[in-house]
Amino acid sequence: MIIAAVLALYALFGVVALPRLLARGGWADRAPRLGIAMWHAACASVLTSAVLAVLVAAIPASVVGHGLADLFEACAALLSDATAVSPAGVLIALSSAGLVAGRLAYCAAAVLLKARRERREHSAMLGLLGRHDSTLGAVVLDHTEPIAYCLPGEGRTVITTGALRSLPPEEVAAVLAHEQAHLHGRHHLVVAVGEILCRAFPRVPLFQRARSEIARLIELQADDVAARRHARIHIASALVRLATGRVPAFSLGMGGENALTRVRRMLGPEIPLNRHERLTTVAAVGLLIAGPVALALTPGVSAFLTHHCHDLLAL
Repeated sequence: MIIAAVLALYALFGVVALPRLLARGGWADRAPRLGIAMWHAACASVLTSAVLAVLVAAIPASVVGHGLADLFEACAALLSDATAVSPAGVLIALSSAGLVAGRLAYCAAAVLLKARRERREHSAMLGLLGRHDSTLGAVVLDHTEPIAYCLPGEGRTVITTGALRSLPPEEVAAVLAHEQAHLHGRHHLVVAVGEILCRAFPRVPLFQRARSEIARLIELQADDVAARRHARIHIASALVRLATGRVPAFSLGMGGENALTRVRRMLGPEIPLNRHERLTTVAAVGLLIAGPVALALTPGVSAFLTHHCHDLLAL
């Protein structure tokens, strides 16, 4: 029960404290990809801890230990040995885990299918109103507002005539490189994780903060990819011109509410994380993911070593 309590307390601590801890220092802006991984790991860690807390509380460590020795015998014990396992407790634990998994699956299907339908409808509209420019490798839409965005899943990059008139060729190329980075990186799926968690478990501080931070870091990542082939000054200038552009909610666009912050980042790039900082961050991601599972398995492993160690030595 102590392990179950620790896991439950960690889950409660994580939903409130992790958003503040992860947002400190601005380190994620220096390594957006690692920042995204950290937010995903934090969400997975809290969610896993909550589910494992129920399972650990319901299933005795001795049964887990026997399961490590002989999975089939443990399954039989779960069904027949009423003294070892409370059927009601196991039913509650498995039902809770099933409800969480079912809720996540339902919300994932709802979010992904809705976005896919909207993108297909928008793509059909572009087929009627836009024209494909083979030189740019993008669909040009006749619209006065300077806008550039991409349609993930459809593999289309869109730029308006307003943007082409207001941006010089080198900035147009930088903008299109940014959008191609979104498409090649399948960033819509990365962003969808935050949307799914917020829909499945609304008003959870960690999931809400993770959704906004992941969406922001995705844009920084695309900026960095574009900056490998284009001058940072061109990206910054294009961001200023496209900052007020409003793109469809189901797309990923060059502008947005964080555009001015990204301009400063392009003009005054921060020092990337050094090797030690990167290794520390990767280790933290691994600890967030594996920590709850390792903690939950500790009683079972201890029971296994206690009751079956002599069998191993005999071999």
